[in-house]
Amino acid sequence: MADRSSVSYTVEQHERRGGFGLATAVFRSAAMAFALFGLTGCLGLGGKTPRSLITLTPTATAPAGSGASGNAATAIAMSEFEAPAKLDVTRVPVQVTDSEIAYVKDAVWNEKPARLLRRLIAETMRARGDRLVSDGDDPGAQARLRVSGALREFGYDARTGEVVLVLDAAKAGAGSNVATRRFEARVPGVVAEAAPVGAALNQAANQVAGEVAAWVG
Repeated sequence: MADRSSVSYTVEQHERRGGFGLATAVFRSAAMAFALFGLTGCLGLGGKTPRSLITLTPTATAPAGSGASGNAATAIAMSEFEAPAKLDVTRVPVQVTDSEIAYVKDAVWNEKPARLLRRLIAETMRARGDRLVSDGDDPGAQARLRVSGALREFGYDARTGEVVLVLDAAKAGAGSNVATRRFEARVPGVVAEAAPVGAALNQAANQVAGEVAAWVG
């Protein structure tokens, strides 16, 4: 009877002897494919995934069960906000110098900031009373009072170490009545990192939302 050492050998030895070469090659290919599949699952197929996403959360919200009704005379319609190219993205801009712009590392919006700010202002308006407010995602009532805006600044200023938000708002009533106003909020002493910048952006947005809601009435 053959000694165990004479019949026991490694896969590599068996391949050299012409044994299970094909089976071994198939096994290795499958193992490599499985490992690559697991790796892509960790990394994400769309490139590097951010650790977290920034959004805007209202500090004032309409309570559960509340509702609103109205007609064209009392309803408020929010139009899409305009934004320059540096803000029409999901990155948070950094004003490095008067003529140089960068972006905060790992700070990524879950949606474009002009749209998030418009929704935040609409929710703040709802929390202030029972007026019907349409934030532009649905046609809503044919409101005579329409609120629009142009987002000028919404990012981090490296020269002063603060978050800056500047919004030019307009409200158009019945006929040709139009009023405009610039709103500005600054949060100083902010470290140029994703988490503190995100919190400061939310603080500035809620400040402006409250001021706009009071102005619209």
